[in-house]
Amino acid sequence: MEYTFFDFLKLIGSLGLFLYGMKIMSEGLQKLAGNKLRDILSAMTKNRVMGVLTGVLITALIQSSSATTVMVVSFVNAGLLSLVQSIGVIMGAIPLIFSSKSKRKSTGEFIFGFAFLFMGLDLLKSSMPDLQNNPEVLSFVQNFSNMGILSVLFYLFIGTVLTVIVQSSSATVALTLIMATKGWIDFPSAAAMIMGENIGTTITANLAAIPANISAKRAAFAHFLFNVMGVIWMLFVFKYFVNIVEQLVTNYGPANPAEISNFANSLSADEYHQITTLSKSELPTHLVPKQKAYLAYQAATSYGLSLFHTLFNICNVSIMIWFVKLYEKICLKVIRPKAGEDEDEEFVLQFISTGILSTAELSILQAEKETEVFVQRVRKMFGFVKKMTNIDHNDKKFLKLYNRIEKYEDISDKMEIEIGSYLSKVAEGRLSHQSKEHIRTILRAVTEIESIADACCNIGRHLKRKMDAETVFEETIIENINSIYQLLDDALSNMQHVLTLPHITQKEFIVSQSMEEAINEQRNLLKRKNVESLNNLEYSYQNSVFYMDIVSECERMGDYIINVVESVKLKKN
Repeated sequence: MEYTFFDFLKLIGSLGLFLYGMKIMSEGLQKLAGNKLRDILSAMTKNRVMGVLTGVLITALIQSSSATTVMVVSFVNAGLLSLVQSIGVIMGAIPLIFSSKSKRKSTGEFIFGFAFLFMGLDLLKSSMPDLQNNPEVLSFVQNFSNMGILSVLFYLFIGTVLTVIVQSSSATVALTLIMATKGWIDFPSAAAMIMGENIGTTITANLAAIPANISAKRAAFAHFLFNVMGVIWMLFVFKYFVNIVEQLVTNYGPANPAEISNFANSLSADEYHQITTLSKSELPTHLVPKQKAYLAYQAATSYGLSLFHTLFNICNVSIMIWFVKLYEKICLKVIRPKAGEDEDEEFVLQFISTGILSTAELSILQAEKETEVFVQRVRKMFGFVKKMTNIDHNDKKFLKLYNRIEKYEDISDKMEIEIGSYLSKVAEGRLSHQSKEHIRTILRAVTEIESIADACCNIGRHLKRKMDAETVFEETIIENINSIYQLLDDALSNMQHVLTLPHITQKEFIVSQSMEEAINEQRNLLKRKNVESLNNLEYSYQNSVFYMDIVSECERMGDYIINVVESVKLKKN
């Protein structure tokens, strides 16, 4: 067989084109959906059943092996989209991609990726070695077809490894479909490979989650557990399950999918080449029935694998949905946070829920509780700022802390919007004057808390600018900054305490005002000292600029903190 290294490169390239098309199509669709997708998800994942249904919908829309299987069966085998047509689609998508309007651009990217996906699939089919005429290429795989459960385990392993190597179950399912419809492997072997691909995609997800936060690691591990446990129970009934699928497709489809391998092997090399490459009008008359039979077997195999994949996942979900809490406990036990690792790095509302609103009083209470969570996150953010200030910017932790600050700032923006939107909906109902005032004061507090987060982020950016300028603060500057940090920490602690009180007294409010005045006085003191230090050439003017920017931002943070306390005073009274 003449299968050169160049042919292998074409195969890898076609896989790359296929994956690139899937990626671009997926990203384009997600951009088109925008924040609406997250809003829909939050409303549709109230319980495990709705969560499963939502997952099915979103996965089918965006990217999954199941969706890819359906598309391959529907479009490729039906011949609805050829290579030439794909190029035409791309040409039509290009003007949209260069559009200045983001929505049109995203639409263009979706169409562009859709066309690339099928171009890659078309090239993939043509780049695969001709195993029918050259069976020695996969002879080592075909030798494992008649070993009972060992064959199932072998093809399960092959499917898993292929998916890990290719880094996409979508591409591996497409490969399995091509191999099965050409008769290179029998139907049970292809079904076993698809089960392996389910495991392989979870390994890929776990590898991708290595640098991610602990929540992402647990989600990836839960995905792995779900699929592995599903494959384990399926192994006990695999033979019967495959027989059921074969019977369904035989009775309601074009042919028996289990017979395609024998049929393909019964053809001579010349016959196989003709019926797979020539059109009906070009074929010799005696080969027309054989081509028709081959196409029927090919379609039956595609439908059978799609049905097997779908039924397997439906049964797996139907069984495993009752063990969600157990999965959660296992994930929490196995994936533990490292020393210093923060679990609270995702935007998740803990007390406010979307959907039907509670009573006005309960809704306001939920908003208050969520505001307290908001403050806890902002305090953590300020903790990152303090650590970032007191370590050398050449330390790897410096940039890690900066990235966490930016992430928390983004979370703060979203929390402000979500709490504000929730209270706006509550305010639309029939409320007493007192409840309306209560809502207004909470909204004011939330706005000021978000401003505290902005101030933390601004300090982080000043420190990052200092790093980019390759300058280092003198010990005196760091000590002075830490002195105002300590005052802010006390004020934040007091603010957090005030939020939990049933009411706030005038005495407590005066204490808060004193803390804010101490921050102002410290700011003024540090500014005066800065002038003296510059005159004495204790540090550079550039360091002075960064230093004073941080001090000024700290003073503004003190203003935001007292504003929160003032809003609480109004609310409690």
